[in-house]
Amino acid sequence: MVVKPKKTVITLTLLDTCFVGILLIIFGGIVLHAPLSVGLGTLFPSAELFIKSWKEILMLLAGSIMLVILHQKKRWDVLKSPLIYLIAAFAALHLVLLLVFPQGITATVAGLMIDLRYLFFFVLVYVAVCLYPSLRRTFVITFFVGAFVVAAFALLQVFVLPRDILTYIGYSNTTIAPFLTVDQNSQYIRINSTLRGPNPLGAYVIIVLSLLAAAWLKIRQVQPRRHMLALSVIVIGSLVALWSSYSRSALIATLVAIGIITVVVIGKRIPKKFWIILVVVIDLVAAAIFFGRSTNFVSNVVLHNNATTGATVDSNAGHAVSLSEGLLRLVRQPIGAGVGSTGSASLYGPQPLIVENQYLFIAHEAGWLGLIVFVVITVMVLRALWRRRENWLALGVFASGIGLVFVGLVLPVWVDDTVAIIWWGLAAVALAGKESHGRTINK
Repeated sequence: MVVKPKKTVITLTLLDTCFVGILLIIFGGIVLHAPLSVGLGTLFPSAELFIKSWKEILMLLAGSIMLVILHQKKRWDVLKSPLIYLIAAFAALHLVLLLVFPQGITATVAGLMIDLRYLFFFVLVYVAVCLYPSLRRTFVITFFVGAFVVAAFALLQVFVLPRDILTYIGYSNTTIAPFLTVDQNSQYIRINSTLRGPNPLGAYVIIVLSLLAAAWLKIRQVQPRRHMLALSVIVIGSLVALWSSYSRSALIATLVAIGIITVVVIGKRIPKKFWIILVVVIDLVAAAIFFGRSTNFVSNVVLHNNATTGATVDSNAGHAVSLSEGLLRLVRQPIGAGVGSTGSASLYGPQPLIVENQYLFIAHEAGWLGLIVFVVITVMVLRALWRRRENWLALGVFASGIGLVFVGLVLPVWVDDTVAIIWWGLAAVALAGKESHGRTINK
């Protein structure tokens, strides 16, 4: 007679439930942050900043509850990790810089939220899943529910709804544009779905498609029919959203991420002929782009530099100028220019500045030291995910993380609320607790 081990049932107290509930509200609701903040901000303009900060306010509340829970349970060991120590050091550096480079209250608070919220959320989710391991499934389900919402609305935007539908809830040139175009060419509409813009939408889709690919290749389990419709909407809607975002960096990053997953899972079983064919296909595509660079499709969709449109400066030139200026500021400002000096936070300060590179963005805010610490944090997270690559979730988050690191070279990818909170939240879910072979991120 075989005695099955009893399942450990964890009873959540009211305090535990509040802590977990707040995190799930943030993780699930963040995909609707843009339409909700614009819509409610339009109705209540005097409370606009408060409405936009709902997630940060909830994070602070969750952080306070977390400290009480850790004290009650005597589980401070959960925080004893080099990675969490580095995140704390990154936050402390920002606080020190507040004294060196005052930017004004509004710009400073906005800058702190943008720079630190996703790392703080990582810590909160990591602690929660360490304390309550069964939450992994809940977070994953919440993620895919959000992905369904984004994908479904993307399909509606492309095939059903009028292009300016979002103007009815307050989208405009002074809030969030209801749609964009490729270098002001109205033939190529770039959709937002429920995110802040086409580029964040493309970055978000990298995560969705990476997790779907990892789950499909790793698990290979036939899904119940009741799930197939929802999965079909997520897959098709995500692909449509990726294409209709016209984000070249997101498209390339998605191919890279799925390529990584494929190689990790079935790389040894792929015949040499496949690699030869792949190289030939890549060469043919490159040749087609080169010889077709003057065609309407290639010049607009691929190169974004059609001279016949109304754009005075195309996106390529804009990226180049931003990169050049960012590098010059990096050299001239070894300790940065202060929290809130860059991006949307700087719009509340004396000298607004947009930097279209995640790493130069951080260097401008926190200097060379801040950039080094952030890069080390990112590498540590990716390395820990790679060690757990046998798990489909860790593999999907790792591959999408590599893709987003690439996107960060041309866009401040972690500045977007949704993309940053979703990816770092998933990373925390994948890393919390012990690995199957005994290692944790503490080692």
